[in-house]
Amino acid sequence: MGKKLINKEIIIRVVLLMVGLIIAHFGVTLFILADLGADPFNVFVQGVFRTLGPHINSSLLTHGNTHLVISVLIIIVLLIVDRSYVKIGTVLCMAFGGPIIDVFTFVLKFLFTDNSPLWYRLIFNALGCVILAYGMTMVIKSEAGTGPNDLVAVVISDKVKKKFSIVRVIVDIVFVAIGFALGGSLGVGTLVCAFLVGPVAGVFLPINEKIVKKFVS
Repeated sequence: MGKKLINKEIIIRVVLLMVGLIIAHFGVTLFILADLGADPFNVFVQGVFRTLGPHINSSLLTHGNTHLVISVLIIIVLLIVDRSYVKIGTVLCMAFGGPIIDVFTFVLKFLFTDNSPLWYRLIFNALGCVILAYGMTMVIKSEAGTGPNDLVAVVISDKVKKKFSIVRVIVDIVFVAIGFALGGSLGVGTLVCAFLVGPVAGVFLPINEKIVKKFVS
């Protein structure tokens, strides 16, 4: 009976993680499509993608696949640093994060045209920020693992004993700086995300913790 309960809890946590993963990447896609600069991690992904583009002529080189490869590399590093942070959910985030962005990009591209006004793009950018923060905290509080970029902030936060919201801002700024140097899209939307997602996530963390406890208690 005990084993069945444990297995049931794991399944529930993974389901909550996948729901959070889809929500978070919906927000990420809104950032990308609004074209005011991607979220910080995807500025980094874009930078790598655009750097490789002129040298790799292949249909396999997409934003989503670049996201996947970078995620794998980050997870390998974290396995070396402290493997206790890398769980089944981390692998799921690694495997599905990039492809989810590609799917949402295809489905939601009708929302924007080259003539979409700035105010319209800003609304979707701000909405993406809130959606990303909520989905991200659901993934974290599922405790089944988290996405590679969030995992970096979680590990550093734990190691240096600082608030996640503060560490997340610093991690975001580093991703933005490197990504922009490589050619990633940086704009007002990126800055909004870099400085607001961490604090907004700090608001959502206790909310999603209650939701998770309700399902797994």
